[in-house]
Amino acid sequence: MEDAARALSEVSPGAWISHVTAARLHCQLLPPWLSDSTELHLSKPKQLPQVRRRGVIPHNVIASEDEIEIVEGIRMSTRSRTWLDLARRLSLADLVCLGDQIIRIPRAHFEDRSEPYDTLEGLRTLVERHPNLQGIVRAREALELMRVGADSAPESLLRLAMLDANLPEPDLQLALRPGDPASPTADLGYRYRQLAMQYDGGHHLLEAQQFSDRRRDKAFEAAGWTVIVFGKADVRDGFERATGIIKRHLRTARRDHPYAAGFVSNG
Repeated sequence: MEDAARALSEVSPGAWISHVTAARLHCQLLPPWLSDSTELHLSKPKQLPQVRRRGVIPHNVIASEDEIEIVEGIRMSTRSRTWLDLARRLSLADLVCLGDQIIRIPRAHFEDRSEPYDTLEGLRTLVERHPNLQGIVRAREALELMRVGADSAPESLLRLAMLDANLPEPDLQLALRPGDPASPTADLGYRYRQLAMQYDGGHHLLEAQQFSDRRRDKAFEAAGWTVIVFGKADVRDGFERATGIIKRHLRTARRDHPYAAGFVSNG
């Protein structure tokens, strides 16, 4: 795909690679049904002639110069503009996942950057700039649900499932010892109830990662926390089992702490 996109970019002055193609080149998170797409999307200003190339999906759009960049010789939409362009096509949940990855704070010791690709405020400004774009309503809805702190799509999906189940919104990247950079963290959790939730994906099957996970969980448990670990099976059932487990735990905690009777929704 990269070679095809580069060739298309080179013969299309004034236009740029966009939509799913740009998302794949940026290595952005896409839902499974799009992650292997070979579609070639090309956007251009409305004043340029219509693109008519076999196998190319053309788009006539309005875009500012700061919404387009050149990456390894390919002129393409930025990650933020790509997120906005995909608002029409993705579900609300998938759009939130994509947006969460744009605004997440990178882990400097694992990545070659220290700043997020964009901020929630930056995405909001982008959305306000294009009030008539198709999908803009869904983009606005996604902005209200996006949060800094999700390190993966399943973490975002778990949080959204919890909200749909009328559970209190959890904290993200919850440190056992606030202010301590060496503190173990939970992907999601409730400090008020000393409940830590972890999503362990495929890389957690590696022996070194499993050792690190056990050490992390034991640190929480030694401090009196309950740790619940979720995995791929929970993604497959839409986190229905997971939200049931969380509800039962919080209801038990509420009975043990009667002064916090309003903490858990009855939904």
